[in-house]
Amino acid sequence: MTIKHMLLAGFAAATVSLSAAQAETLKFTLLQSNENVGHLTGEIDGNTVKVDYFVDQNGRGPKHAETLRLNKDGIPLFWSVDGTSLMGGPVAEQYEWKNGTATWHSQADDGAVKAAAPGIYIVNDGSPWSLDVYARALLSDADRSIDVLPAGRIRLEELQKLKIKGQADGTVYRLSGINMAPDYIALAADGHLFAKFSGTSVVVREGFEGMEAELLKLGAKLESERAEALQTRLAHRFDGPVRIRNVRVFDPKSGELGVPSTVVMMDGRITGVLPLGSEGDYSADQTVIDGEGGTLVPGLHDMHSHTTLTSGLYYLAAGVTSTRDMGNSNSFLLDLMSKIETGDLAGPRITPAGFMEGRSPYSENRGFVPETPEKAVEAVNWYADHGYWQIKIYNSMNPDWVPAIAEAAHKRGLTVTGHVPAFSTANRSIEDGYSEITHINQLMLGWLLSPEEDTRTPLRLTAMARAAKLDLNTEPVKHTIDLMRKNHIAHDPTAVILERLMLSRAGAVPPGDVDYLEHMPIGYQRYRKRSFVKLADQAADDAYRGGFQRILDTLALLHKNGIRLLPGTDDTTGFTVHRELELYTLAGLSPAEALRLGTLGCAEYLGNDKDLGSIERGKRSDFFLVPGDPTKDIRAIKTVRMVVRGDTVYFPTEIYDALSIEPFTTAPTVTAATAERGTQ
Repeated sequence: MTIKHMLLAGFAAATVSLSAAQAETLKFTLLQSNENVGHLTGEIDGNTVKVDYFVDQNGRGPKHAETLRLNKDGIPLFWSVDGTSLMGGPVAEQYEWKNGTATWHSQADDGAVKAAAPGIYIVNDGSPWSLDVYARALLSDADRSIDVLPAGRIRLEELQKLKIKGQADGTVYRLSGINMAPDYIALAADGHLFAKFSGTSVVVREGFEGMEAELLKLGAKLESERAEALQTRLAHRFDGPVRIRNVRVFDPKSGELGVPSTVVMMDGRITGVLPLGSEGDYSADQTVIDGEGGTLVPGLHDMHSHTTLTSGLYYLAAGVTSTRDMGNSNSFLLDLMSKIETGDLAGPRITPAGFMEGRSPYSENRGFVPETPEKAVEAVNWYADHGYWQIKIYNSMNPDWVPAIAEAAHKRGLTVTGHVPAFSTANRSIEDGYSEITHINQLMLGWLLSPEEDTRTPLRLTAMARAAKLDLNTEPVKHTIDLMRKNHIAHDPTAVILERLMLSRAGAVPPGDVDYLEHMPIGYQRYRKRSFVKLADQAADDAYRGGFQRILDTLALLHKNGIRLLPGTDDTTGFTVHRELELYTLAGLSPAEALRLGTLGCAEYLGNDKDLGSIERGKRSDFFLVPGDPTKDIRAIKTVRMVVRGDTVYFPTEIYDALSIEPFTTAPTVTAATAERGTQ
């Protein structure tokens, strides 16, 4: 059913109607890794709901008030949101259905549509209370699937009952179609939201905070079951050799494409790269894939990921076959890595970095937060014992502890990277034992801030506007780069995240998202079209734009000075990996240079270039197929037709279809000589 038809037809009566006399207050606690990071309160008075939403996590978080006016079936007639978003940007959103017309205004867009009856509007800057509204509307639909405004379709799946101590059982649902990952929610017996849970975060009714661990365990179980089902459905494995014919192979060493060739693989290894026409006859047990003259590129790396259960398919669909996890729940990550390697779950090869943070009001609570230097050394040894490759240090770490941490890490064969601890500098971190600085803002802040300014706050991001006036020829800049060159310090810029922060503007598609955003679910599309920083006037706007240009200038300066750049995103999708590499070309690198950084360069840094990073006989078959030539236009890597990760073949068209994303291209023709093997 289309939006137009749905709105003209109206909705069936809701299962639970609101009474004009009904009045109650529902309070929720927001928990992140067992820390209270905010609250949500809904005051229901008849058909009006007043919502207060407050989040303060590591100095960031939305803070706003909502007003909803509902009809007797619980469908919004009016919805307003006023306050600030994640980084403090202003929010003033309003939706209204009146006299047969639905109108809305948000950071993302403005719109109006004729509608004989009110429909469900997907709020752009809403709170978890929105899930209560959507779920109740979906429960009134026989198919539990409805078209929504401004566009798209959402779906509700009932999964199981939930025991709630002292209460009647609740019901757990999966709500999909809004964002890139589904929401797991529980409704109480009163028909309203009881909890939302995913990853390491929980929103739960006040008084039931003790259920956090149970809810997170349940969320992980449900999402794991979904991920395993998707892997079974989307992973293709073939007995016998697989021949990928008529392709040109990108060689990151020369930066050039080879002659038209056939690449042969067997059991996860490349067994031949043969000029097209020279292959001779081959046995009938082989599967043949027609590359149609496209380009085969070694698998990309994301050197700054925070892995989730849902990130694996997004990465693979974009040709990202290796990641470095830069901080996670240790138990979750180790379990996930094991399941990926056995083939139970889809995902790139993961190199883990062990997260370490200091205790402060701004602490990021993941990995270890040691209370003493001795406990910090114990944490280093734990990471070494469990096979971690590196230690990552975060903002609140006491800089005086860094030398001991680095010494312990080096003794165990681990390197050290991370943020520059608050009230320290990149120079000091290098001298204290860092092998790498992560985030280009962390590198540049030492040139922009005075010693007393606190980078545990969002200042570590918003201060980048000052870079507009930075002279890169000054002595402080030269000294840092000299230190990096002398000590062979690598850099993981995550420039794409700074671009999103500094250049996103309300109502506009950000420059890094133009090539894919319209393919995404409606909630994600609208989320991207917003301002993330406060822009008081044109001067502030100009400062952020100028500051980002200086970031690109810094990337060019680092590359010119031989500093190894490690493409990373601080995200969980391959779309941002593509943009990170594209930004390097905007900084002056050639497409081939950027591709080398994202393929063989990362493999060399991680020490696994004998197996990965290029397409050669004997190496693992990690690569992807695109129809164009990325050495001429880096954007060609954004239309991936096929991805191979070891012995498994994926077709992004199938992945995106399963994830409610409009595919970007078509799959190649496969002539399978034998039946596919299962994923187990």
